[in-house]
Amino acid sequence: MANWLGPEEWRAVALSLQVSFWAVAASLPPGLFIAYALARWRFPGKQLLNGLVHLPLILPPVVTGYILLLGLNPNAPLGRALAEIGIVFAFSWTGAALAAAVMAFPLMVRAIRLAIEAVDPKLEQAAATLGAAPVWVFLTVTLPMVLPGIVAGAILAFAKAMGEFGATITFVSNIPGQTRTIPSAIYAFLQVPGGENAAMKLVLVSVTVAMAALLLSEWVGRRVAARVGGRDA
Repeated sequence: MANWLGPEEWRAVALSLQVSFWAVAASLPPGLFIAYALARWRFPGKQLLNGLVHLPLILPPVVTGYILLLGLNPNAPLGRALAEIGIVFAFSWTGAALAAAVMAFPLMVRAIRLAIEAVDPKLEQAAATLGAAPVWVFLTVTLPMVLPGIVAGAILAFAKAMGEFGATITFVSNIPGQTRTIPSAIYAFLQVPGGENAAMKLVLVSVTVAMAALLLSEWVGRRVAARVGGRDA
């Protein structure tokens, strides 16, 4: 395997793994919070929030990337303010992680929200009547029961981040060693004569990672669900 991929292909694979990991790590806490809010709370603007969360699924990825570029480029007010404290997104791997997180966020939130909605609210109410604080109810009752959804959402988001292309290349371009992930590398290889072989190798890597993520999601979800239910996996 080490000799099968060349140095440039390995850099693309390594960067894709790095970008996808941080995309999921950064988006999981807000994803869990928003999923819980959408599943359990009533508040003004709930449908608007739901629409904004799912907007990246509807918009062309290039549009999402362009919006990120407009708001976070070094000449924009927000981008300039972030740059002054050392946070730079445009044309860097951190920007690729942000773009991937935005595109994968709806899948994560939806999986977690469905898991929360499947929990019987009476169980939470029973814990609350026994004097447990809302945070303690969530940590001891809700969270263990929604772990399969959290795991599934995180893994699906990781797979989505690994395959993100449109928003990423629009926001951070296609810079070798810095922002060239697997999809961007495939695109670059297909633009030069003789690059089809390298592109095909990365296609196989991409398909393998995606399938492994889906299978792992199913397996981990079953294991967690069995453990929560007190059964043998």
